[in-house]
Amino acid sequence: MTLPRPPAAVIFDMDGLLFDSERLYGEAILTAAREVGCEMSHDVFLQLIGRSREVNHRFLIEHYGADYPLDALVAAWGRHFLALAAAGLPLKPGAAELLDLLDELGLPRAIATSSTHATVQRNLEALKLVDRFHGIIAHGDYASGKPSPDPFLKAAGRLGIAPELCLALEDSHNGVRSASAAGMMTVMVPDLIAPTEEIEGLCTLVVHDLHAVCRLVGLQRITGPTSSEP
Repeated sequence: MTLPRPPAAVIFDMDGLLFDSERLYGEAILTAAREVGCEMSHDVFLQLIGRSREVNHRFLIEHYGADYPLDALVAAWGRHFLALAAAGLPLKPGAAELLDLLDELGLPRAIATSSTHATVQRNLEALKLVDRFHGIIAHGDYASGKPSPDPFLKAAGRLGIAPELCLALEDSHNGVRSASAAGMMTVMVPDLIAPTEEIEGLCTLVVHDLHAVCRLVGLQRITGPTSSEP
């Protein structure tokens, strides 16, 4: 199991990939729906993962109807998520080790996320990771969100690395679609949603966790793309 070429940079999704936050978002939205007194299910929440705020808001109105109390739900959702995150927002397994490896190898890295800059900053500050990334691409930095390639292309441009030399790490279907459309080596680390046949076809690899990504990057940097040649 190897990458087609050594990566010159690594671009991370944030929620569900770097931080174990999607689980908290799911718990928070169900609590918020009960508080507001509106419909919501775990299956509907799963359809929100990896998409922009505007797309998700349109989806909820189309799914539940024009009288759905969206503003009240979103406000309560954010409040409950912050309360859960304040108790501790854990890194995904292997994240710290991967960042350490990238430091050792001198590889630049960025975050490409649908979340806001304020959310990214809050999460990175909480775990003292602000200085571990060379670029942050967040909501408002691109014309179209995931599954459009814009977020990943913007991140590659910020780092000054050609997209095909970037390794993109994603956990969501729309994130995989975005990174693949940007022409990047795309590795999916599934969180709450398993890959479908379509998504597996878009991925360079699907791995269990970020520990596996560490092994991939470390091996690729040692052997290089021509290690099997005499």
